[in-house]
Amino acid sequence: MFKARPMKKSFAIIIFFIATIILTGCKKDLLNKVPLDTYSNSTLWTSANDALTALNGCYSGWENGDHVIYYDCFTDNAYDQFPWEGYEPVAQGNATPTNLGAANRWSYITIQRCNWFLANVDKTPMADDLKSRMKGEARFLRAYQYFIMSQLYSDVPLIINNISIEHANLVTVTPRAEVTLFVLNELNTISGMLPVNYPAADAGRITRGAALALAARVELFNQKYTDCIATCQQLMNSPFSYSLYPDYTNLFRPGFADNQEEILDIQYLKTYNSFADLGVLVPNSKGGYSSVAVTQSLVDAYEMNTGKTIDDPSSKYNPVQPFINRDPRLDATILRPGASWEGMYFDPLGANSADYYLNNNCSPTGYISKKFISNLTTDFSNIWDCGLDFMVIRYAEVLLTYAEAKIEAGQIDQSVYDAINKVRNRVNMPPVNQALYNNQTSLRKLVRRERRVEFGMEGLRWYDIQRWRIGDQVMPGKVYGTLKGSVDEYTGNLTLDPSTRIQVGSPRAFNVNKNYLWPIPQKEIDLNKNLKQNADY
Repeated sequence: MFKARPMKKSFAIIIFFIATIILTGCKKDLLNKVPLDTYSNSTLWTSANDALTALNGCYSGWENGDHVIYYDCFTDNAYDQFPWEGYEPVAQGNATPTNLGAANRWSYITIQRCNWFLANVDKTPMADDLKSRMKGEARFLRAYQYFIMSQLYSDVPLIINNISIEHANLVTVTPRAEVTLFVLNELNTISGMLPVNYPAADAGRITRGAALALAARVELFNQKYTDCIATCQQLMNSPFSYSLYPDYTNLFRPGFADNQEEILDIQYLKTYNSFADLGVLVPNSKGGYSSVAVTQSLVDAYEMNTGKTIDDPSSKYNPVQPFINRDPRLDATILRPGASWEGMYFDPLGANSADYYLNNNCSPTGYISKKFISNLTTDFSNIWDCGLDFMVIRYAEVLLTYAEAKIEAGQIDQSVYDAINKVRNRVNMPPVNQALYNNQTSLRKLVRRERRVEFGMEGLRWYDIQRWRIGDQVMPGKVYGTLKGSVDEYTGNLTLDPSTRIQVGSPRAFNVNKNYLWPIPQKEIDLNKNLKQNADY
């Protein structure tokens, strides 16, 4: 979970080994119950170091970098060409309880680890303030899992104590509203138990800011706008010192991690606990699989650098030179035809190119997800064994969450524009045109577009589609890529044919009565007859 910087090595090794030795290898059931209390509790809880070791095990697998780099494939932002990776069943609207593909987050492993820790830590002789902090960390990790599961499945069993194997498959579900209330109560309670920051050697642990930032996300996702505004305001003021990192491209590079914008992240340590899937983003010419192909829909969402959308007749957008004078976040997020990258001009259009869109392991849309591979050879010696961070929440989200909550609450004032402008100014985009965006309807459209391009290919789009209830507007139909044409290998100049555009895969569909939730895995329902499948699955 923790990455390749010497100051973190010992912590990362402890997490890796405690997770594999102490907290795995037990019987699994509906709740994936690991660990069991049978592991030498009489000897484990004898010192603060023992408790810390057990807590570190709770961190193992609490979140996964794959969920960041792949999850936009569930949406109109991206397409995954490989059926065995399992993203198209959800994107096409045909996932089933027995054919989940990659849409399976029904897991109680982290929850039960945290329950086990919380049930035992009080017996440890240690300072009260340290014990309180550790409890806060475990309660956050548990709350995070319940947020994810309730968001994806709605009603889920709410288990906050150790339970036996006999009882694990007899639990009943808790209404989503109650799970959400539990999560928010937990986050608000533990925020006071957690520090604002840690020494560098402990970077990556849960902070007070992480608890509040997750609370703000949960409040926004559940239309608790007044609470969300107040939570964001806490994060935007003392004692917190979050701010936007000045370089949007470097923000996602491993050498610039632990910066002032990171609030909550997943950390990997090369060799000991490495991230092994970065190569799925990398184009064929550099030894990768091009699994995550960006769609034309996302490309079209980026404004011109004047702040005008490409469908504005006065924007001077040229469809045969579509990447000129665009929002800089487009080129920071997407490797597109003719882009200069790694000593070459990316060419998915030429039949003789190693990245030709019709060849194996090449992007079928002609676009590659670039955010985490902007400086590939400089940052990574082995794309299949990496140490890096994946941000789960960053300060830009707090700013846009604040703006959205204010807009939805009908509290439109200068602070809304200021929050959005901070995000735009970071990439030298012009301030919001207040004459054009001057009411709730227009500002709602703006902030939603701003979220899409700011967090493009970071795994958040599906949750936005779900909570905005726009699936039937953005998901159905054909998936398109770039225009066909050619790339000059010496200059990167494009010659594109406006009458020919790449189309990929089968047309997608979206059923508003069922596709806003994922199907509960059938094996879980078979184990526990108290579970009820989500509608129309």
